[in-house]
Amino acid sequence: MVSNRLPVDYDPGPEGPLGTDGNWRTSPGGLVTALEPLMRASDGAWVGWPGVADRDFEPFENDGISIVPVRLSTEDLERYYEGFSNDTLWPLYHDVIAPPSFHREWWDSYVAVNKRFAAAAAEVAATGATVWVHDYQLQLVPRMLRDMRPDLVIGFFNHIPFPPYGIYSQLPWRRQIIDGLLGADLIGFQRVADAGNFSRATRRLFGYTTRGTTIDVPDGEGRSRRVIARHFPISIDAHSYEELARRPEIQARAKQIREDLGNPKKIMLGVDRLDYTKGIGHRIKAYGELLAEGRLTVQDVTLVQVASPSRERVGAYMALRDEIELAVGRLNGDYATISNTAISYHHHGYPREEMVALYLAADVMLVTALRDGMNLVAKEYVAVRFDNDGVLVLSEFAGAADELRQSVRINPHDIEGVKDAIMYALEMPPRDRARRMRALRRKVFDNDVAAWSANFLQTLTGGAAVQAGVPENLVSALRELAAVDNLLVALDFDGTLAPHVDEPENARAVDGAREAVQRLLELPGIRVALVSGRALVSLQQVAQPSERVLLTGSHGIEVQLDTPGIELGLVAAELEELDTLARVLERISGSVEGAFIERKPAGMALHTRLASADEGREAQREAREQVSELLPGLTMREGKNVLEFSVRSSTKGDALAQLRAHTGATAVFYAGDDVTDEDGFAALGEGDLGLKIGPGASLAGYRVRGPEEVAQVLGLLADFRGAAAAREE
Repeated sequence: MVSNRLPVDYDPGPEGPLGTDGNWRTSPGGLVTALEPLMRASDGAWVGWPGVADRDFEPFENDGISIVPVRLSTEDLERYYEGFSNDTLWPLYHDVIAPPSFHREWWDSYVAVNKRFAAAAAEVAATGATVWVHDYQLQLVPRMLRDMRPDLVIGFFNHIPFPPYGIYSQLPWRRQIIDGLLGADLIGFQRVADAGNFSRATRRLFGYTTRGTTIDVPDGEGRSRRVIARHFPISIDAHSYEELARRPEIQARAKQIREDLGNPKKIMLGVDRLDYTKGIGHRIKAYGELLAEGRLTVQDVTLVQVASPSRERVGAYMALRDEIELAVGRLNGDYATISNTAISYHHHGYPREEMVALYLAADVMLVTALRDGMNLVAKEYVAVRFDNDGVLVLSEFAGAADELRQSVRINPHDIEGVKDAIMYALEMPPRDRARRMRALRRKVFDNDVAAWSANFLQTLTGGAAVQAGVPENLVSALRELAAVDNLLVALDFDGTLAPHVDEPENARAVDGAREAVQRLLELPGIRVALVSGRALVSLQQVAQPSERVLLTGSHGIEVQLDTPGIELGLVAAELEELDTLARVLERISGSVEGAFIERKPAGMALHTRLASADEGREAQREAREQVSELLPGLTMREGKNVLEFSVRSSTKGDALAQLRAHTGATAVFYAGDDVTDEDGFAALGEGDLGLKIGPGASLAGYRVRGPEEVAQVLGLLADFRGAAAAREE
């Protein structure tokens, strides 16, 4: 783990910050809680700053985890942290709510500190270790680590938003930051839109090929590395919050809070760092107008605002504190009574137990962020409300809004809309409150911080980080396979011989693949076949196969096995079903930008890889429902961002069985990258070899990274077969 701060805080002893006495306290954050067991079990190390400037600390063990402190000077903190990280990147990444500052000396410090963190990680990481880098302060570390230690598996998670290109492009060092992040195998973001913004910036600045969540990054040696950029919405340790909320002493404290506030009918709560991205002023303005209009009174409703100190040496934050405290003072001066305060304002943090009591005491939680990567306060409030009561009012500009859809959603810039939402939340009937809260709690507990971290690491170590090259165990298996009497080499095309592309008609096999196939065709006892989901006409156009290559298309419905023409015959009823299918899918694809239809002789495919993730999922769901209702007998298959329907039932497994029978093969080699290729792998038997291309669970016994490795594999197979044939002669 590499993060700006360590998971432990240094508590100086009686001699002060530079004394020799002191101790270390574990930070209570959810990330630490989720990862501690994994870090202990895997001999983990955590690299970060200990929170004390101008002091060196030796690495040490803390509760089974190696702690590796990185020294930061006072100047580093001023330039790298308060300067570039928090006065350049933070406002830029939060939609320029406050203007960013661009200073070259800040950038130089950012580069130097990132190099220091990368060097510390490179020094302690074992061969082939997994390194997970966190957040915007360390965006150059992945590339630096890649250059220092190419053996490492590197992940990066960005906890804050990533802006649209029109905003991001203002950064003078925009190419360096993108290049730094592309050193990772997997780049995680909070929202789908953030991942999309990053991919678009990569295309604009570097021209790299992007397909869905994957980016092909050239390695400078004529090859490319596949990087995955996708969303992993972070969460909290929900169970620990509920456990606290169920304690009798905390429930008693919640009751005491209400009494101390004068027992108003309703309490509204805001909990934020004092930051201009949080929209604190917007919620105070909306509340003040409701009081001015007489729609609320301080006897009935009190707003509690906790605004914990943040970056107090940065000018924009000092000005914000003055602005908020002035607004609070005016409101209390205008509307407070001896018994009731309009706003109970607190400019300091509280321990977790007190926060849980506040959540329990609050009838309405106000999250009015103008831009926020996630906003975990919203999830904490939901986790605490085991009583299924309370209402969450949530800004649509917070990442949590993507998941917490049963909240009362607002645009915080629309003050009238915020006022109406507050009134709606305050007046919501108990039954509606309970229904919404139950749904919110299911979402938070199903995707807690443990599930989030497990999902990220599984994607990183089991998918994004498929190593380049041909594994040694696969080389040995190929050598054995090359010795069989009659070998069938069956290959998928898209994603196997050719990279996936946005326009299917532009797909072409990678360099070396056609040559390797041709070598195999010239060897005795080998037949080569293409097994594709494409229609054969399309497959012939893009693959341009030799006449001796056997062809199966549309998942085995179409075949061309040593015959001049394609064999297929549809009856009248099947043609009518195709017409009905076309009408349904044309209507659905026409309403979704980026969706398109691929027509096949015995079916149709709805492609959604160019659509947004949410719209793509909705289009596929609608297609499933309508086709199932109108044409219940059709075969349906799901692939990578594609949903295929066929009037005839056939799979790639059926195609392999037909090819095996036609060729009399004693062994089959099959390579594929898609979900539909799993039918082919399932049809393999003893003595056969299945090769999965890319990430994802698979029945195949072997795996390589991409089409370039497939070309190498076929070349090795030809080498071994040729050597075996020469020995027999």
